[in-house]
Order: sequence, then C-alpha cells, then structure tokens
Amino acid sequence: MSWPSVSVVMPVLNEEHHLATAVEHVLEQDYPGELEIALAVGPSQDRTREVADGLADADPRITVVENPSGKTPSALNAAIGASSHEIVARIDGHAMMPSDYLRVAVETLEETGADNVGGIMAAEGVTPWEKAVAAAMTSRIGVGNARFHTGGEGGPADTVYLGVFRRSALERVEGYDEAFLRAQDWEMNHRIRQTGGTVWFQPRMRVTYRPRRTVRLLAKQYFHYGRWRRVVARQHKGTINMRYLAPPVAVAGNLAGLVGGFLWWPLWLVPAAYAALVTAATLPLGRGLPAASRPMIPLALATMHMSWGVGFITSPPSLGADSRTARAARA
Repeated sequence: MSWPSVSVVMPVLNEEHHLATAVEHVLEQDYPGELEIALAVGPSQDRTREVADGLADADPRITVVENPSGKTPSALNAAIGASSHEIVARIDGHAMMPSDYLRVAVETLEETGADNVGGIMAAEGVTPWEKAVAAAMTSRIGVGNARFHTGGEGGPADTVYLGVFRRSALERVEGYDEAFLRAQDWEMNHRIRQTGGTVWFQPRMRVTYRPRRTVRLLAKQYFHYGRWRRVVARQHKGTINMRYLAPPVAVAGNLAGLVGGFLWWPLWLVPAAYAALVTAATLPLGRGLPAASRPMIPLALATMHMSWGVGFITSPPSLGADSRTARAARA
C-alpha cells in the first residue's frame, strides 16, 4: 500500500522531564510514511517550552504552537491547525506506544474505512497502589464493558483511547469542542458517528498508561470523569446507559443505606453488600499481583465508583453550557 503522511499532535503542559523521550518515541515508530509532530505547549511552570523549542530547532519535522489556555481540547485543536497531513494521530506525553502503533492504525483505517481508530488503554502500575488501580481499571467491575479498558474483539465502538483520525472527519465535525475540559474524546467521537462516520476499536493498538499515584488523585480524576460524562448525556440525548448510571446508583444506595440504617437497621445491608462485592472482586483481580497490592484493590474500586458517581450526581447544569452543541440547541 501507499503509506499516507501522518501528523502527530501532542498537548504539552509541565512536561520538561518527559517531553524529549515522548517525541523520540514517536519519531522511532516503525512507520514507512512521512511523519510530522505538532506540540501545543501550554503555560508551563517548568522548562517545557525551552525543551520544545530545542526539539523543533533540531528537527524540521517538529512544530511548536502556543496554547495560552493550557486546556487539552484547545491544545489539540491548535496542534491540528498547525499540522498538514491527511492522517492525524493524537498522542499524550506519557503514552507508551508499541513500535508498530501508527502502522497498525493506518492499516486499520484503510481496511475498515473508519474515520477514527484506537486501541487499549493498558493500565500498568509500578508501585503497589498503582498495580491495584491498574487491576481495577482493566476489569469489568471497575469500568464496565468498555473495550478500550478491558480488551475484546475489534470492531465499531462508541469511543476509543487517544485516536488516529482522518483529517476530513476532524474538519467535518470542526474538531474538539473546547468547552469539554474532560470527556472531549467521547463527545467528539459521538459527533463523528452522528455524521455518518465509524469509530473502530483495534486491540492491537495497545498503549501503556500509568494510573494516578495516590487515592486523592484517583478520586479527583474519576470525579471529573463523572461530572463531564453527565454533560455529554445532557447535551447528547440517548447516550447514557446502565454502565454510566451504575456509579451514581451505587452512591445513592450506599448513602441511603448508611443514613437510613439508623432508623431501620436492615438498610445497612446495602452498603455491607457493596463492600462485600468489591472485596470479593479482589480474589480474581489480585491474581499475579504482589501481596501488598491485593488489599488495595477494594479501595481502588470504591474510589473509582464513588468519585465517578458523586461527580455525575453533582454536575451543575451550567457546566459545559458554552459548548458548540449547547449553543446550537439554544439557537
């Protein structure tokens, strides 16, 4: 086949220590076609901009573009606008891709006719806590049936991790909605599908991901996931299902059981049953993990469920109200 040229777009913020390695990893991809990299650099508190400029000075394939807001969707749109090739690959600064990632992506685009292909967000930890979170993030009890977390057969999907796009599809939907500080991938993939495009899950595109290193950071991450997924559901009717409703239902049930148990003790069985469920999940999920990681799995699961659920329940109607979709609905 004739290999199309690929533009790699990378949002960058406070990445002084990782940026050079991330860029090197892209340039060393086993891809026969032409590559370029557009780095959208936000207002960092370290030497990120200096490192980015040095990389661009050393290699004409690298372009640096400003991202004054520091927000991810703005960075992606700026990098896409500064790039030129017909295929656009989104890469994150900490993503560790297999060497054939872009080759497999382009082959899949050609074979399927899809507008976007992506693979597995393969969570892998280093510390005992990170290993516990990785086990939770790659399980159905942790994240439902999302194939980009748990794996499965290739085929059409609602969304995928990162993504390698046809530029024509990005132009058709006018890129990322910059109001979505989270869930921008899911939201844009929904618009791609609504306009007749296909999003394709390719399990051979396995990208290593490092989980959040503390309970607090994991809780913050999943709280915002829940908040912004509610915005997607609010603006795109019919996109919610039981996978997304399970965490808020769990939060409401546990809270009602804990409080109501003081009036009628059998209600305490509700949070007790939930605790038993996440504890029982430790047995299959903990296989092969260090002994120090296994007791942390229930805490990781509960943190993900409860934080996502609270975020979903408390998501204010004003959140995301400045998005293109919201403005169009009001017009």
